[in-house]
Amino acid sequence: MPELPEVERAARRLDRAATGKTIASVKAIHPALKRKLSPAQSRAIKGKRIDRVERRGKHQLLHLDNGDTLVVHFRMNGDWEIGATDQDLDRFARAVIDLTDGTRISLVDRRALSSITVDKKGASSLPKLGREASDATLDANYLAEVLGRRKIAIKPALMDQSVIAGLGNIYAAEALWEAEMDPRSPAAKVSKARLEKLVDAIRLVLSPKKRRPGRYTDTRGVSRFTVYDREGKICRRCGGTIDRIVQAGRSTYFCPDCQLR
Repeated sequence: MPELPEVERAARRLDRAATGKTIASVKAIHPALKRKLSPAQSRAIKGKRIDRVERRGKHQLLHLDNGDTLVVHFRMNGDWEIGATDQDLDRFARAVIDLTDGTRISLVDRRALSSITVDKKGASSLPKLGREASDATLDANYLAEVLGRRKIAIKPALMDQSVIAGLGNIYAAEALWEAEMDPRSPAAKVSKARLEKLVDAIRLVLSPKKRRPGRYTDTRGVSRFTVYDREGKICRRCGGTIDRIVQAGRSTYFCPDCQLR
């Protein structure tokens, strides 16, 4: 499931492949995407230059030279495949952007849940988004302000994109483990000191440069996650057993022995 680090890497790949180049054609292939990107919209984009690529939360924005924006969301399983226009399409290609220099950018998605839409100049279809999870301005003061109005547990509150843009289920669970915080803790009652620890934990799990050596990668095939998808396994910090609960319809993994309320 693409989360912020994966979407950021995809956006950078797209930026390298497409920025400064001109669109030869855009085509939605899967019926679900055709309902979001009409043939008329595709024709209107033809001949436009991609001026820059931006990531906002889990959304990728292709800003065109006429002021319009292509908005892409990978959802559960999407990714870019970058190749050439004379190559065969991937069987799971759901939309295709061909550039005049011969580059082909395919939106590949096995489950066909991704979306690609057009925002006209001056308009935005993005939902309300909070501060970026990777933004240096994300701090305990900001979290205290926005979480103080949330009458829910800290884990689903962190996944609310209007609170923190880009933080998803996996990394929210990982950050709470790093911060030694129970995911069931009431969001509005978390102390400033614990929020400071949580901010540090979010930065740790999202930045490869700050991850502890060996914790997230193991050549022996050991899971790179500390709690996510490790139900029933040994906690790598205290030796307890990782548990799984359901919060807001999503699985939450945590160690009840060392993640405290």
